[in-house]
Amino acid sequence: MIRVVLVDDQPLIRTGLRVLIADTPDLEVVGEAGNGADAVELVARLRPDVAIMDIRMPGTDGIEATRRIYAETSPTGTTGAATRVLILTTFDDDEYVYGALRAGASGFLVKDMPLESILDGVRVVAAGDALIAPGVTRRLIAEFAARPEPEPEPGPAPAPARRAAVGGITEREREVLTLVGRGLSNAEIAAELTISVATAKAHLARLFTKLDARDRVQLVILAYEIGLVAPPA
Repeated sequence: MIRVVLVDDQPLIRTGLRVLIADTPDLEVVGEAGNGADAVELVARLRPDVAIMDIRMPGTDGIEATRRIYAETSPTGTTGAATRVLILTTFDDDEYVYGALRAGASGFLVKDMPLESILDGVRVVAAGDALIAPGVTRRLIAEFAARPEPEPEPGPAPAPARRAAVGGITEREREVLTLVGRGLSNAEIAAELTISVATAKAHLARLFTKLDARDRVQLVILAYEIGLVAPPA
């Protein structure tokens, strides 16, 4: 059972998700919050698997809430198992997306997507993978990776540390990292390298460990940052 917290200042959005999840056997809503500050407290108390997080909310917004959640629940933090954040946004302003990436979000979905697609996104993120909606293209990630690194924040290892750690990966792992940066799935990586899906997953697991990366989003960003993947023309 995947335990979910809903965070949105619009009751209608929360109600729609809650009703849909109620009919989904493998998901359950364990709490709701209407702003970021309440979300941080709720996640700290309930330890859900996934928090579906709005960005624009009164008071503490979704970006700051995501940063605090990961600072407190990341594997390198103080409280153990991580709660993953799935951002649900309208993408009106790319700056919000960049901020959420820096804060450690594991996925991005748009509010006008079918509710069933959002449920699938919850499952993907809960499984430890990352999900980016079609509207968030590789161009967006490339632009993000090219931006100056901000001041260090608490939580996941900063990008410079991950870049330095790339020197410790094998040539095969570098190939896998390149293909992840190109947006290939595990099955596609396996086909490209003529290896099994299980072996592709094993390489990914080692990359996560060696590079202290939480999920595919951070690996994609790193692939751009170190030049393994070129920004689209």
